[in-house]
Amino acid sequence: MHMGIAERMASAHKQIAISEFFEKNKHFLGFDTDTRALITAVKEAVDNALDACEEARILPTITIKISKHDAKRDIILLEVQDNGPGIPMKSLENVFGKLLYGSRFHVIRQSRGQQGIGITGVVMYGQLTTGKPSRIISKIATEETAVQVNIGIDTQKNKALKTKQERITWTDEDGELIEHGVRVITKMKAKYQRGRQSVYQYLRMTSIVNPHAEISFTDPEGERTIFTRVTEKLPRVVDAIKPHPSGMHLGQLQRMLKSSDERKLTSFLRHNFSGVSQRAAKELITAAELEEGSKPKLVKPDAAQALLEAMNGKRNGARGKPVKLLPPPTNCLSPIEEMLIKKGLSKTIDSRFIATLTRPPVVSQGNPYQVEVGLIFGGGMPADKPVEILRFANRVPLMYQQGGCLLTKAIESVDWRQYGLEQAGGKGVPKGPAAILIHLASTYVQFTSEAKEALADNEEVFGEVRKAALEMGRGLRRHLEKRKKMAKTKEKFELINDILPAIAEKSASLLGKPVPALGGAITKIMNAVICQETTLWNKETKQSDVTILLYNYTARPRSYTILVSWPESLAEMVANERGGRKEAFGLWAWKLETIEPGARAEVTYSLVGLEKGDWNETEIFYRGAGNVIGASVLDEKILAEIRKQEERGHEIIATEQHDSAIEIIENPIETLTDSTSPPESQLEPMPKPEKVPPPTMDPDPGADVDTEMSPIPGSSPATGADDLGQSVMNKTTDLFKQQKLFDGGGAQ
Repeated sequence: MHMGIAERMASAHKQIAISEFFEKNKHFLGFDTDTRALITAVKEAVDNALDACEEARILPTITIKISKHDAKRDIILLEVQDNGPGIPMKSLENVFGKLLYGSRFHVIRQSRGQQGIGITGVVMYGQLTTGKPSRIISKIATEETAVQVNIGIDTQKNKALKTKQERITWTDEDGELIEHGVRVITKMKAKYQRGRQSVYQYLRMTSIVNPHAEISFTDPEGERTIFTRVTEKLPRVVDAIKPHPSGMHLGQLQRMLKSSDERKLTSFLRHNFSGVSQRAAKELITAAELEEGSKPKLVKPDAAQALLEAMNGKRNGARGKPVKLLPPPTNCLSPIEEMLIKKGLSKTIDSRFIATLTRPPVVSQGNPYQVEVGLIFGGGMPADKPVEILRFANRVPLMYQQGGCLLTKAIESVDWRQYGLEQAGGKGVPKGPAAILIHLASTYVQFTSEAKEALADNEEVFGEVRKAALEMGRGLRRHLEKRKKMAKTKEKFELINDILPAIAEKSASLLGKPVPALGGAITKIMNAVICQETTLWNKETKQSDVTILLYNYTARPRSYTILVSWPESLAEMVANERGGRKEAFGLWAWKLETIEPGARAEVTYSLVGLEKGDWNETEIFYRGAGNVIGASVLDEKILAEIRKQEERGHEIIATEQHDSAIEIIENPIETLTDSTSPPESQLEPMPKPEKVPPPTMDPDPGADVDTEMSPIPGSSPATGADDLGQSVMNKTTDLFKQQKLFDGGGAQ
C-alpha cells in the first residue's frame, strides 16, 4: 500500500515551463498591481530601446503613448517606438516570445537588462490580462520594407505564437519613410496614475541619467511632454571582460575547466580570466600544488577546490603570501559622468546649487562597479518634506521598495543635520529643499528580486555610497556657509558705506574740517579677505573663461596658495599666464605673492573642450593664515586620499608593465603597450597685486557654485549683521579720535 501511494505521488510530478511559472507568479516581474504593471511595461520597452540604440551608436529618440482602450475594464493601449537598429524578422519571435532569451546573460559588462525576461514578460502579461497578442513592427536599414507581426506566447512550451506576419511600408506622422527602429503595441489591464510612482516620474528619472536621449510621452489625456536631449555625446562603448578569479565559485570553475580546450593550466588561467598574468598563473598553480602542464579537462574536483582556494587567497604562493592578482579592467563600465549628471538634473529640477561626484571604479568579489551621486538644493523644492531620493542601477530608475534598498540605507546612515538639512535624531531620510541622486554602474547588480526594484545589501557597495554621500554633504555645507558669509559681508559693506560717510560728513561739518579719506578706515573695519569667482561661457572662442579675484581688506599683508577644481578629464587649461602646478587630479594650484592691505590679486585662465553649460562654476580652495570669504580651507585629508588613489592606480600600471615585460621575455610574440605621464608645470609666483576700490558684492555669488551651515574647521565666522551697527560706531569713533576730528566727547 505504501508503494502505491509513493508511486501515485511520484507520477503527479512534472516539469514546469519557465513561462508558465512566471505567468502564475507575475509579481516576480513587477506586474502585481494595475498601476505598477504599466510602469513595468514602459520600463522594459524603454530599457530595450536605449540599450539597442547605444550598442548601434545611435542617439536615441523614443516615443511613448498611452491611451484608454476600454476604460470600463481598465484596458490600456501602450505604444512604444524607437529609432534603434531594428530586429531582423527571424529574431522577432525569440526576442518577444521566449523567456530567458537574450544576448547579455553570459557577458560581463554593464547593461540595463541581462536575464532576457523583460519585454517578453510584457507580451505575456498583455496576453494574460486581455487574451490578445502584441503587435510588433520592425525595420532594419538593409531592407526596404518593415515586418509587422502579432506575437503571443505558448507558456507551456515557452514558445512564440506568430500570426498575421506581413511586410509593410512604415512611415512617420509626416509621411516620411522610417529607416530603422522598432514599434511595440500591446493591450493590457493597467491603470495610469500621476505622482511619484508613475510613468511620468519614471521617464523623468530616465531622462536625467540618459541626457543623450530624447523622450516624448503622451498620457491618456492627450497631454504631451518632451524630455529633450541635452548632449550629443553617447555613453562610452563598454567592452565585455573575462571573469575575475576572486569572484569564482567551485561549480563555475569546474564547468570552465571541463569545457576548456586549452592544453595547459597556465594557458587556461591566462586566457579565461582577467587579472591573471603569466607570473600569477604560475603562482596559482604552485599554490594549488598542481602541475603547469596539467590538462584542464582532467583536473579532479579536489584539485579544482585547491585552485579555487589559491584564487581566493586561502592558499599562499611561492613567496609565502597570497597570490597577487591585478584588478579586472573597468572598461566594462559606462558611468554617466559628473558633467552629464549636472545637465540631466538641471533640465528637470530648478535649483540654486548642484554638486555631482563620480567615484573611482572599485571591485567587489571580482565584479567591477562604480558609484555616482548628485545633490541638488534650493529652487522650488519644498523645505518641509523629505528630500527626493533618485535611485538608479545601470542607468535604470528604481521606482519601488525605496525603504528596503541598499542605496537608501546608505543615504539614511549619514547625519545630514551637520550639512544643513533637517533629520530627526540624525537618522532616516532628511528633510529639506533638496534631491539626492545615486547611481550604481556595475557588471553585476545584486537586486532583491527579479523585478529589479531595490538593491540587496552589500557592505562594500554600502561603504562606497556612504563615502560619496558624505562628500556631497560637505559640498552642500561649504555652499551654504559661503552664501551665509557672503550675504553678511555684503550687509556689512552696505552698513559701512551708509553710516561711515554720513558720520564723516557730519563731523567734518561740525568741526569745520575737510572730509577725511575713508579707505583705510573701511579696510580696518571690514577686516576680511574676500574671494570672488566668475565662470563665463565665451561665445566667440567657445571656451569657459574663469576669473578669480582676491581682495585683502585687512590691516596687514596676506599670503595664500589658491587652488581650483577643474574638469581635467574633459578639458584643457589654456591662457593660464600665472602658471601654477597640478596639485592632484582635477586640482590646480597657484602660490600668490603677498597681497598688501587694500590690494587685490587676480588669476585668470580658460578651459577648452567643453560645451556651453558644461562648466558654470569653479570651486575655490586656499591654504594660508586667515579666513577667506568665498573660498574653502583645503581639506588636506581629502587631498591625501585623492593622492593615495592616484598612487594605487600608478602601482597597478607599474605591476601590469612589470608582468608584461616578463611575458614578453617568455612569450616574445605577444605585444606590449606602454604609457607615460606628462610632467607637471612648476609653481610660478604672481606679479605684485595692484590696489583697487572695494568690489561690488553679490548677495549670493555661490548660488551656482559647488562649494560648508557649520563653520569650516580653522575658519573664523563672519560678523553677524545684528551687532554690526555698534561695532561700526565704536571703530569709527576710535578712528576719528585718532584723526583729531572729535573734541573729547565725540559728535554732538
